[in-house]
Amino acid sequence: MIITTTPQVEGHTITGYKGIVFGEVISGVDFIKDFAAGLRDIFGGRSKSYEDELLRAREEALREMQERASLMGANAVVGVDIDYEVLGQSGSMLMVTASGTAVTIE
Repeated sequence: MIITTTPQVEGHTITGYKGIVFGEVISGVDFIKDFAAGLRDIFGGRSKSYEDELLRAREEALREMQERASLMGANAVVGVDIDYEVLGQSGSMLMVTASGTAVTIE
């Protein structure tokens, strides 16, 4: 399945619009990752544990969106947008949402 941020797929014609599809992931960040990230705040540098968690959540949201598009009979998703949000009282939850328009192309 082709997934793209553009409104069309170059070299293909959109033959049908199936609707808007979403993939959502809410992921908790555990104490160890919080502690390690806190050290990074003090000493500087990148937080590999947070980066890995963000990558995993984004890939999972895109996969879920693709599965939902496939169930609608689509073979592509166009106009994809990915949003990130921090949730929870202490900001320890990460929400990643992928959305786009499920279409059929030829």
